Amino acid sequence: MAELEKKPVRINETVLRDAHQSLIATRMPTEMMLPIVETMDKVGYNAVECWGGATFDAAMRFLKEDPWERLRKLRDGFKNTKLQMLLRGQNILGYKHYPDDVVEYFVQKSIANGIDNIRIFDCLNDLRNLEASVKATKKEGGHAQIALAYTLGDAYTLDYWMSIAKDIENMGADSICIKDMAGLLLPYEAEKLVKALKSATKLPIDLHTHYTSGVASMTYMKAAEAGVDIIDCAISPFALGTSQPATEVMVEAFKGQPFDTGLDQKVLAKIADYFRPYREECLASGLMDPKVLGVNIKTLMYQVPGGMLSNMVSQLKEQNASDKYDTVLEEIPRVRKDFGEPPLVTPSSQIVGTQAVMNVLMGERYKVATDQTKDLLAGEYGKTIKPFNPDVQKKIIGDREVITCRPADKLAPGLPKFEEDVKQWKQQDEDVLSYALFPQVATDFFKYRLAQQEKVDVSAADTKNGAYPV
Repeated sequence: MAELEKKPVRINETVLRDAHQSLIATRMPTEMMLPIVETMDKVGYNAVECWGGATFDAAMRFLKEDPWERLRKLRDGFKNTKLQMLLRGQNILGYKHYPDDVVEYFVQKSIANGIDNIRIFDCLNDLRNLEASVKATKKEGGHAQIALAYTLGDAYTLDYWMSIAKDIENMGADSICIKDMAGLLLPYEAEKLVKALKSATKLPIDLHTHYTSGVASMTYMKAAEAGVDIIDCAISPFALGTSQPATEVMVEAFKGQPFDTGLDQKVLAKIADYFRPYREECLASGLMDPKVLGVNIKTLMYQVPGGMLSNMVSQLKEQNASDKYDTVLEEIPRVRKDFGEPPLVTPSSQIVGTQAVMNVLMGERYKVATDQTKDLLAGEYGKTIKPFNPDVQKKIIGDREVITCRPADKLAPGLPKFEEDVKQWKQQDEDVLSYALFPQVATDFFKYRLAQQEKVDVSAADTKNGAYPV
């Protein structure tokens, strides 16, 4: 180890976003977060990831909370720590492409409400789908981190990753994240990958992985030895399983080494003590399923993310076809190959997985295809690393026009219509964006919010003097 230069590794804490998204389906309420913010602010994290991903939808849909209000409250509490969010590029936080004006406005409002770092990714690693969000982030003075969806396949060579890293640097990004959403990155591969990226770009390299396959801590160790700048970790009560490696474990493992994080275990212990009873509560209520806490080696065997596997199992169960599980697993790589070998991450993982299930159940490949499959093969999601199988493409979309431009170039500005549609519910500028992303969920939330406000007005009213609100 003596030959390694002294270079502390920085840590992003994920407990307020990806950790609870991975372990308890994004159900941690804001009131659970706020009491520990002051302590977390003393740690000296590189950043705290606390917003974006599925938190936006889940806050409104399940917790009846305004995601913008959560962000403002967290910003008030974190005086010294950068706040980070995850953005799906042109998809923002939804599942389809939005016009540039909506993307730009969303980024502007995210930064205005307290976000410092925006991690931006695209399910196909098509950098054209990241242009608008990177430009908007830079314009607003934020840190633009581009995340590469890590995957395996013939086309994903070290030369590919090095080439795309150079392109990212040329786009004006501030850092690069290796986003290993399925826990596929093995320790020695991580060492090679980090060294390759470091030789290709001067940008800081951040590594994000999940413990799903059981190798993540070893992967972080080898990445640190190779010179990685930042790693994503979760405080221990919400670590491991489908979440990230534990913050305290990595801090202790690196202690006294050239990449010693310098973080104080006493402060981290206070944070862990705070979240431990909540973990027990989640286990007791069934919100945290022990199944997500173990090692799922099938992730490595089939190179399929855990969430995609569970989706597939439930689809087969609904069709009384659980016995077809192994056949579908064998079909997934074939479909992925026909579809240009995309990384398997939302929404490409759902598209490939569902199509594989349909192929097996129908007894004929591509006899039936979903609308999302048709859109993917028509170029509506962007460009895949390899060409589509022309026979499969012809069978599914026939003579439909295939676009080769950036998909958002075909979209007209969307804000004026969203402004018009939401005006009866609008109480803040941000409501327009909540509605744009999740029209039905946001409308239900706005109705709930109004009912709560009217309840307060009623209870506070002086009914004796006829002041009962009409």
